[in-house]
Amino acid sequence: MRIGELAARTGVSVRALRYYEEQGLLDAERSAGGQRHYPGNAVDRVRLIQQLYAGGLASRSIVELLHCVVDGNATPELLARLASERDRIDGRIAELTGARDRLDSVVTGAAANLRTGRPCPARDGAGTTGAGARRREVGPTG
Repeated sequence: MRIGELAARTGVSVRALRYYEEQGLLDAERSAGGQRHYPGNAVDRVRLIQQLYAGGLASRSIVELLHCVVDGNATPELLARLASERDRIDGRIAELTGARDRLDSVVTGAAANLRTGRPCPARDGAGTTGAGARRREVGPTG
């Protein structure tokens, strides 16, 4: 099948398919006119590549793992590598959860300031809260 048909059948852009080929993730034969022709199993392979990307793996990791996954040759090394990728993602999730929790705290504080009418402290030019900044927020007498 040609690249446009593969793109239509997988929902992946032609540009992405070319990238997959450049990265060694997808193979295509070339016609005499230089057109790409993909084998029938290319649809399944592209879907697997998409699943691995959605799982948070980088192209480099997918290239290293894809042949084992496609061939069904699970080795202790493959399982260890997949577990390592999962652990990396778990670590990233923990970081993002912490960032979200800190942001929730900021939102809660800002909402409390809004309800009490107390303004947030002004920041001076250096990005710090100083006495001069507080005077400016009090009114024109400072």
